[in-house]
Formats: sequence, C-alpha cells, structure tokens
Amino acid sequence: VDLLRKCGYREDAYIRPIAYKSSPLIGVRLHDLEDGFTVFAIPFGTYLDIDRGISCAVSSWRRTDDNAIPARSKITGAYVNAALAKTEAAEAGFDEAIVLNQDGHVSEGSAENLFIVRDGVLVTPPGSDNILEGIVRASILQIAADEKIPTLVRQIDRTELYIADEAFLCGTGTQINFITKIDNRPLGEGTLGPITERIRRIYFEAVRGKVARYRGWVTPVYTGSRT
Repeated sequence: VDLLRKCGYREDAYIRPIAYKSSPLIGVRLHDLEDGFTVFAIPFGTYLDIDRGISCAVSSWRRTDDNAIPARSKITGAYVNAALAKTEAAEAGFDEAIVLNQDGHVSEGSAENLFIVRDGVLVTPPGSDNILEGIVRASILQIAADEKIPTLVRQIDRTELYIADEAFLCGTGTQINFITKIDNRPLGEGTLGPITERIRRIYFEAVRGKVARYRGWVTPVYTGSRT
C-alpha cells in the first residue's frame, strides 16, 4: 500500500513481491545464504482481452511436476515452463496455452488457473494436478459457493475440454477470460456463457469494493477509497 501511494498510481496496477537469495555467490544450494526481498508495482491493463474471449491450444509441454518444483509455490524459475507453453501457443496463432500434467490430465493455463462448465456444474482441477492454488481461483470458488453454483474440484480429462459448455482462465493479471475455442474446436456457443458471466460480474464488482460480503478482499490505498 505504501509503495502504491509513493508511486501515486490511480489506475489498476500489478504488484509483484519477490523473495530471493541475495548472497553474491555462485553455487547450487539454498542453505547458508542471505535472504532478500523486493516488491515492485507497475500500471497494468488487461493481460488478455476480457471482452472478445480467447483461443487456447493444448500445449505439447507438460506442467512441471510437484516433485520437481513445488507447484503450489509461485517460484520464478518455474515460469520458464509457462513461457515455453505460452510462446508455442502464440506462434501457432492462439492467445493462450492449456497445459497437462505428467499423467495427461488438465492442469491449468500457462500462468492461469482453469475452470470449465459441464451441464451446469463448475469444475476445476485439484491442487494435486500440479496447479498453482491461486488467490483468484479461491475467490471464484467462494463466489460459486455463495451463489449456490454446483462445483466440483476434480481431475479433468483433455477431451472434456472439447465438450465443455463453458471454460475460462483466471488469475491476478488475467482476471477472468472466457475461452471461445480450444485446439480450433468451438467451445459451446463461442461466446461468454451464463455461469462465467455471472461469476465474472460479481468478481469484477468485488475487486472494486462494491460487494459488501467481499469487502475484506480489498484494501483501500487512499483515504476514503474502496479500491
């Protein structure tokens, strides 16, 4: 909050805290090294176009396994895996990538969590499928529970992506982006679906401090502000 005030930002901004090992040594270890911490904030528009929807491709790259790099931690080095998937998708003409885990089940987007809707049920992969257990994901699960939207946290097969009625990616920078096609297969009607629209509308209002029950999700930066 102090950083945002010093920067004088009045628009949406992305905050990135980074904890790291700061000792000026060369070697492969984490022990007996000094710790450092930095945080930066930058004005941030939309990472992906939230109005037109996005196209996704299932990546040939698999999500890094939790036994290699802990998936539940936001580790900077793991972004190489995300970058490979994202670039592969972009070079093939898609907006984003969807990655599978080592077992072939759906994990998440290149750097976003994934939800699908089938027969009115909201579904998202579990933490055991090498996902980052994101804050926005948790917020969406809370909204779904409060809105009495049937929800399952379970494994998702690749082929379920193609027969889903709705699907969307979510994250701090991504916000909530609905998917129009996957691997060039149209998804549902190819438009913003009703459950995604309902969740997205409430979420966008919540992060602006306009929903009383979720007021604890936001911290005023300036006196008298709700955002």
